[in-house]
Parts: sequence; structure tokens; C-alpha cells
Amino acid sequence: MRRRIALALGGAAVLTASLTSAALAPVAQASPRLLAAMQRDLGLTAAQASARLTQEMTASRVLPDAQRAAGAAFGGAWFDPARGTLVVGVTDPAAASAVRAAGAEPTAVAVSAARLDAAKAEIDSSAKTRPAPAAVSGWRADPRSGSVVIALRPGAHGSDVDDFLARARKSGPVTVVTAPKAEPFAAGTVGGDPYYINGNTRCSIGFSVHGGFVSAGHCGGTGSSVVGWDGSAMGSFAGSSFPGNDYAFIRIGNGWWTAPVVLGWGTVSDALVRGSWVAPVGTSVCRSGSTTHWHCGTVLGHNETVNYSQGAVHQMTRTNVCAEPGDSGGSFITGDQAQGVTSGGWGNCGSGGETWFQPVNEILQNYGLSLVTA
Repeated sequence: MRRRIALALGGAAVLTASLTSAALAPVAQASPRLLAAMQRDLGLTAAQASARLTQEMTASRVLPDAQRAAGAAFGGAWFDPARGTLVVGVTDPAAASAVRAAGAEPTAVAVSAARLDAAKAEIDSSAKTRPAPAAVSGWRADPRSGSVVIALRPGAHGSDVDDFLARARKSGPVTVVTAPKAEPFAAGTVGGDPYYINGNTRCSIGFSVHGGFVSAGHCGGTGSSVVGWDGSAMGSFAGSSFPGNDYAFIRIGNGWWTAPVVLGWGTVSDALVRGSWVAPVGTSVCRSGSTTHWHCGTVLGHNETVNYSQGAVHQMTRTNVCAEPGDSGGSFITGDQAQGVTSGGWGNCGSGGETWFQPVNEILQNYGLSLVTA
């Protein structure tokens, strides 16, 4: 165990920013294998991948100031890879100059983010008392369409679906699309780094925190015992939430310790974790898991509700990164910034698909934890 972690630290490639504040432009320094993974999964050249990392780091740091500058006119934000900049929707043209001064590109939208979030929250609340039908894949506030987008399984129909949509439309503007049903990516008795719950289920470590690590809640309940990749006892679940949320805190002992590392599995050099700035929609993101190892893609949406067969999970982030059973709980990271832990999705890493993660900052706040950082 100690030798393995030492190797992970020793092989870690630095993915750093040459700044101390959001006012300075960050410069990303990535390993050749990380750039190769982005080229493979995002269709970029090495130069494009390097430039995009730098642009995305800037966008993540600009976002809080740009949102404050927009004020009540804030209509959502997303990273535009074609322009290499953060785009901020504004419902009032008078806010455009302040948003531009904050470092983002303003664009007119019809509906504010606050209104869309309120509409989605109303649907979330309604679904807690009257659960969404199984044919409903999930729902999200989408600033670019100015509506709450509700995803249904292909061919979905029935009075229960019609009733759910009717209730949703009372909350605000709704757009209906089709999408496959997402499911958690936990593995059973088959075979970031793997760990095993109660001796049979395999999941993946998300991020090291002081006292242990965070992962997915559907992997195990509070009190469940955990062993590591080498079969030695690690500790147990000190807290777990699923459904509603999909996160857990595993407290460790027995000689294990924490390291600010996300495994690259030989596809890329191990990544060091330096913080948890939130990556805007449109930003590239990579995932590490014990089944399919390292894959990259793009952030497609924030604050989505995913309607698993076990129940709805809220405040999720949607990506087009692939994943498979056993990857659950594993790390989502942009550059050197932790983003979240793998929850579930649809598809696989042969044909593609979509994967959702539970944002790491929510987990840290809920359990009063802090990341172990380099």
C-alpha cells in the first residue's frame, strides 16, 4: 500500500497555474499524456488542448466575478470552446458592460438563471412527494434554451408521464427531449483506485480529504466496512446519502493515509489536486475510475436532477465522459481542480454515453471536510 501511493506521488505530473488571483491569466502546464487523452476524447491537437486548458482555467476564475457583475440579470454561464472564453447570459442589456469588464462575453437571454432555478426547484419539490415516473430520465435548468429541459426515455408515454409534464409546466417554461435512462455505475462481486465495500461491491475513490476520502453514496451505507485495492482494511463509511444525493465520506485508518493524487492509470501521469474551482458548462473534464481508467469529455450542464430507478438525485453535473460499472465514486477533475465524484449514467466506453457526477464542493460542505491538496 505504501509503495503504491509513493509511486503515485513520484509519477505525478504538475498541472499548475502561474497565478495567485483570478485577476491574472493562469497558464496550464500539462503532461504530454494528459494532452494526448484530451486529443483522443475531444478531437484536439496538442496545441489546442494546451490552449484550451489555459482558457478554461481563466473561465473558472472569471465566473464568480462575472455572475456578481450581472446581478439580477444573470442568465447562466458557459464556456465557448470556439471563442475560448466564458459566455454569460444577461436578461438586461444594461448589465453587458459590467460583465465584459469582469472578463466574460455577455449574450442576451430571455429568462434569468434565478427564474429557471426556481422552476427546477419547484419540480424537484413536487417529485419528492409524487416521484417522477421511471420513464423520466431527469431534468435540468438550461439557460441557452430559457427553459427546464425534461428528458424522457425514447418512446415514453402514459398518463403518469403526461401528469408529470403537466405539473412541471406549471412551474415555468419546459422543453421535452429524449435521452437514455441513467443508472449508477457501481459494480457487484466483479472486479481513481478501487476499494471494496463489505467484501463484495467495488467502487472507486474520489478525492482524498483530511481524515479519509469521498466517493459515491450508492456504493455503501453508513457503517459499511471498506478494504483497499490490496485487500487490507481501510475504514468505514462515516456518512452516506443516496438517493436525493449521491455522496459519501469514508473515514480511514489501519495505516492508510491520504494523498492529493488522481491516478492516470498510465494513460496520463498522475494528477495533483490543488483546489476545487467549479468548471463552467462547456469546459473539458476528465474522469479516473477503477474499471475504465482515464477518459475525458465536456461539462454539459450543472444542477441537474437524475431520476435513477432507486430515486431522484439532485444538483448533479452532466458530462459526455464515458464510464462503466465500478467507476462509481471516482474522480472528475479539470486541470488540477477537483470537480466531483462519479455517480451514474448511460452507455459505455466502447460506444460512448453520458455520465453525471456529484459536485465535490457540496460534499465537502455537507460533511465539514477539506480536500488534501498539493
